[in-house]
Amino acid sequence: MEHTVLADRYELLSHLARGGMADVFEARDTLLGRRVAVKMLHSQYATDEAFVRRFRREAQAAANLSHPNIVGIFDWGQEAGTYFIVMELVDGRSVRDVLKAEGPLLPRRAVEIASEVAAALSVAHRAGVVHRDIKPGNIMLTGDGTVKVTDFGIARAWDDSSELTKTGAVIGTATYFSPEQAQGVPADERSDLYSLGVVLYEMLAGHPPFSGESPVSVAYQHVSTAVSAPSAVNPDVSPDLDRIVLHALDKNPDTRYQTAEEIRQDLLLFLRGETPGAVSSNAPTQMMPPVGLPPATSSPDGVYRQVQQDRGPRSQLPFVITAFALLVALGVGIFLLLQQLPSAPPEPITVSVPDVAGRTLSDAMIEVQKAGFTAIPKNTESSSVPKDMVVGTDPPAFTEKDPGSLVKVLISIGPKASPVPPLVGESEAVAIDLITQNKFIVKTIRRPDPTAPKGQVIDQDPAPGEKYAPDTVVTITVSDGPAIITIPAQLPGRSEGDVGFLLGNEGLLPEFQYEYSDEQPAGLVIRTEPGAGEPLPAGSPITVVISKGPQPVAVPDLTGMTQDQARSALEAVGLQLGVSATTVETGPEQDGKVVTQSITPGNEVKPATIVQVTLGKAPPTTTTSSTTTTTAP
Repeated sequence: MEHTVLADRYELLSHLARGGMADVFEARDTLLGRRVAVKMLHSQYATDEAFVRRFRREAQAAANLSHPNIVGIFDWGQEAGTYFIVMELVDGRSVRDVLKAEGPLLPRRAVEIASEVAAALSVAHRAGVVHRDIKPGNIMLTGDGTVKVTDFGIARAWDDSSELTKTGAVIGTATYFSPEQAQGVPADERSDLYSLGVVLYEMLAGHPPFSGESPVSVAYQHVSTAVSAPSAVNPDVSPDLDRIVLHALDKNPDTRYQTAEEIRQDLLLFLRGETPGAVSSNAPTQMMPPVGLPPATSSPDGVYRQVQQDRGPRSQLPFVITAFALLVALGVGIFLLLQQLPSAPPEPITVSVPDVAGRTLSDAMIEVQKAGFTAIPKNTESSSVPKDMVVGTDPPAFTEKDPGSLVKVLISIGPKASPVPPLVGESEAVAIDLITQNKFIVKTIRRPDPTAPKGQVIDQDPAPGEKYAPDTVVTITVSDGPAIITIPAQLPGRSEGDVGFLLGNEGLLPEFQYEYSDEQPAGLVIRTEPGAGEPLPAGSPITVVISKGPQPVAVPDLTGMTQDQARSALEAVGLQLGVSATTVETGPEQDGKVVTQSITPGNEVKPATIVQVTLGKAPPTTTTSSTTTTTAP
């Protein structure tokens, strides 16, 4: 990825994930030399001043939380028009990933995880921080099994900016919403406990308690639909654990667990094989009424289980007499009523479906219910109506229907999303064609690449397979081929190390050769091949010739030569003669000739080396005169 450093400190290394409000990167804290995670908010939130204030306040509050089960927040800041949070990088998997790969967990392991989440929530709640987005994706499991809850306090700024009660839009993860969140009531600590109950249910059953075709329909079920016990799906779940889950999922926050410590203690009692205390009363679970609907009723034993009691045989005669009397009275009443009716049948009473197009979902639901219909939300794609606004109804507005009929309120989810096609490796022309076919907008970036041919796509954003609405910008990075490097001048005379570093920095691959040179000292560059000013594609090899210094000379054998002959022989190979001041006494035949030399013949030496010689010297010749004496007779 492109080299990016935030706040002159956090070097982004790789992209880890993309969510509804932020991208998550692995980064390196260059100041402390540690790996961290950086969550960078999408740029559209940086322009909302109220959001930024909430974000700053919540990030600071969450940064004060310190607990082994809470992912620590280290820092936050602003960069390039948006905001980022620096947090602890957890090496492990999320509970969401574990459930996806392995299915339901063993009840004991599920309870262990939930108890550690409850411990984290207990610390946060005492500090006044409500999570608001407890879900499997925000619960991490490290390599040693430790539970880490992430994103504390961060959902607050997001949640407050959604204006749920004004727009009816379900923002966030509706699967794990509490009933009060689904109705736009401000969330408190007990909302986190409901969400924890949903997560615990999913860990035991392998799926959440409610699902639907849209987030709105799921949120609606949290408000109005009873939850079955997890043991109905997983027979390994005990009755005590059923009661813990169902008590956490009580739709009325006042009769639900009131504190995280309370549910944590029940979970710990379960792990010790003891009866959980907070659920021993087996209080019934209540359902909160949805907007515009009367409260749902429940049996005396709650909405989850109906216990039939055997009351024993009784006499049926009183019931028969009473029933007969009621039938007679009803018949008389009907007869008298018919006598008063006109002979012509009355016109059937129908109601016109109201026109709620362009309204928010909550307003539209109330309007349809006021008209006497049963209203349910239904998602629909629309290229003309903004996301989360009402497109219309089914049946259409002004249709006459019987009171109580079902009317679907059609809520826009925006234009139909299409998957981004895989583009890396394609030619630029093919990539542009694929992008435009899917009604996306093309943005092209070009950069040199040492391996990809010119015109080939080497990167894309968003990634292939991700779904986006029409007119989303898809950026492709196209190879310009290898960059053309001009060989620098003035390389001769520089050291081997300097030139190797310089050429490598330019994107070339230096290959060194060595030869003798009388011009350049050993270790310095003689020349490059190609030479200075020549163009080469990046990644190409370039030959750099390094001097070994002057070529050495073999010393000739000077023995027996006269001084002049020795001088001539040495000068012929670039050497110099040096004559020793001493001589060696020799025979007459070696007089004045080289007897010894300082460097052994055949040895190689540098040019201009002086070779010392010693000359022979014969001893002086002695003359003896003879005298003849003549004696006279």
